[in-house]
Amino acid sequence: MSALSSRLFEREVIVCVGAGGVGKTTVAATVALQAALSGKRAIVLTIDPARRLANALGLAELGNQATRVELPDAPGELWAMMLDLKRSWDEFITRTVSTEHRDAILRNRFYQTLSSSLAGSQEYIATEKLYELHSSGRWEVLVLDTPPTQNALDFLDAPRRILDFLGNKPLRRLLAPALVAGRFGLRLFQMGGKAILEGLSRLTGIETLEELARFLVEIQPTYDAFKERAAKVRELLASDRAAFLLVTTAHGTPVEEAISFHRMLVEAKTNVAAVIANRVHVDHLGELSLPSPEELADELLREGVPDSGQPALSERLARTLREMRALASLDARNLERLAASVHPTPQVRVPRFPADVYDLAALRMVADHLFSRS
Repeated sequence: MSALSSRLFEREVIVCVGAGGVGKTTVAATVALQAALSGKRAIVLTIDPARRLANALGLAELGNQATRVELPDAPGELWAMMLDLKRSWDEFITRTVSTEHRDAILRNRFYQTLSSSLAGSQEYIATEKLYELHSSGRWEVLVLDTPPTQNALDFLDAPRRILDFLGNKPLRRLLAPALVAGRFGLRLFQMGGKAILEGLSRLTGIETLEELARFLVEIQPTYDAFKERAAKVRELLASDRAAFLLVTTAHGTPVEEAISFHRMLVEAKTNVAAVIANRVHVDHLGELSLPSPEELADELLREGVPDSGQPALSERLARTLREMRALASLDARNLERLAASVHPTPQVRVPRFPADVYDLAALRMVADHLFSRS
């Protein structure tokens, strides 16, 4: 199988994308680990709230601050961070917005929704955190683990959607009286435009609309700065300084999603360095024919292992080998279709391991398959 080249670490930003449940977080951590083993100062930024990554990296926990991972034998450095959505938004507002407007925004109830659950807010603040880390110059390689998505471009488009909402002219015209006159003005507007606001009021309540109006007032002086930073991040991700790794599994649905994702990423002119097929079933017998239960029984006898149970151990082993070969054959066919569809992007395969990836030793095993040492 093709392996990722160490030239990948000539890129400053490596973004792992793909559907949920395919192992993006593990791949992102492995890539950052290999960068450190290659002599780079690397950091992996994950949005996965599960503690499994922290455990795999030998850390008690991960938070919104960069944490050093001890690698005594590495010529480089490995750092990790888990994005805290609310805290990241608060820190971003504190850094970006003037003191005059900052406190009002942080107290605003619409902002509380934006910074904790509004669609696209996680992706937007992830790009902001990426920009912050990249601008600091502390790390040579930044590896980003993106949120699970139904669309490969959701991560790239979410910041634009947030900005479009904040700069929405029809919305501003709708709330114009409130923007000018505050609470009393909004009440007067409600009286004159009741039909327009009736549906919104039933869903959100007039107080929410007032909070939205206040938020737009407070954020307006900083909107252009937000827009400029988002443009810089998009420019960075589209440049030769960034590379994308598309992660999938060998199952039918994830493969179809990966083919669709790859097409979208290519059309968006991003640099897709590789498609990584994770947890692939392998037929360890290779070209050898499957042994019969009788042959397995003889081998068990020679090894002094009782052929016991109901059905007998030899029969269960024979069935397991048949099933593993069938699964490996199905995965191989799916990945052949994937390789043909994403050509000339290289495909890299990582086998299914007997146990979950839960420590640095297991991450190194994944790295051995992603990065050839030959």
